[in-house]
Amino acid sequence: MKFIKITTISFIFLFSALLFSQISLQEKHETKSLFDEHMLLSHIKTLSSDAFEGRRTGTKGALKTEKYIINQFTSFNVLPLEKNYTQPFSFSSEGKNYNGVNLLGLIKGSLYPDKYIVISAHYDHEGIKNGHIYNGADDNASGTSALFSFAEYFKNNPPKHSVILAAFDSEELGLQGSKYYLNHTIIPLKQIMVNLNMDMISRSDLHELFAVGTVFNKTLKDVILNHKYSTKIKLVAGHDHGNWKENWTDASDHASFHKKGIPFLYFGVEDHKDYHEPTDDYENIQQAFYIEAVKVIIAVFEKIDVLQL
Repeated sequence: MKFIKITTISFIFLFSALLFSQISLQEKHETKSLFDEHMLLSHIKTLSSDAFEGRRTGTKGALKTEKYIINQFTSFNVLPLEKNYTQPFSFSSEGKNYNGVNLLGLIKGSLYPDKYIVISAHYDHEGIKNGHIYNGADDNASGTSALFSFAEYFKNNPPKHSVILAAFDSEELGLQGSKYYLNHTIIPLKQIMVNLNMDMISRSDLHELFAVGTVFNKTLKDVILNHKYSTKIKLVAGHDHGNWKENWTDASDHASFHKKGIPFLYFGVEDHKDYHEPTDDYENIQQAFYIEAVKVIIAVFEKIDVLQL
């Protein structure tokens, strides 16, 4: 009896130790950082500072932003898709001529190198108007900085499909950068599997991040609706059909892909009081929400990367 009692206690102790070890490993896995969170915040703070003068197409601020993005791509060993990462283009809008520059990086896929996922964000904003700098922290330094976190993530987690990291210019002037890219891309359109576009992802009082585009593709709908991505924020499918007050299908650069028949998911938040105002500053983003939003988008990418749409 004494031997059995000791054995039972020992078994319980051993079982408890193993269980604690498994829980610790699970917690370690769950808390493992996909990217440097402090650097994500540093990037958005820098890009939305007055030094970048609102990043309007064709300005000194835009040129400074271009150099910043190229430096980040280079630091994470992202290959240039075009020479020196740049795809220059020109257009006219409201009687003015503009020179824009798309910035395109490439990560080659380990299993499907000839199929591409385009992860995009526009880096331009409103510039300086009436003496006020429109810094565009949420719109869209948030999406641009998230591109760097993706680049960092891919260094340790090579994608199965080839990935194009696209920092588009001139979104604020009519999606000009993404339109030009799709009309002049060196990658045949039939080889682009999906576009994941990020535009305004750093703040939501309701802790909601929207995924637009599921109504047009059943597989992407299943990816969004059939998985739990976060306990901290809500990933909501919507804003792409008649049941919503606002339809965001044409709201940002993903529209250019949609018009070419390419599946897309657009990640964004509801408009807020600082949207297209000079008060869209770094101090008004919600840091915890932003970090979690980028983690969620990376998790969605992971689900898509194993598929063949």
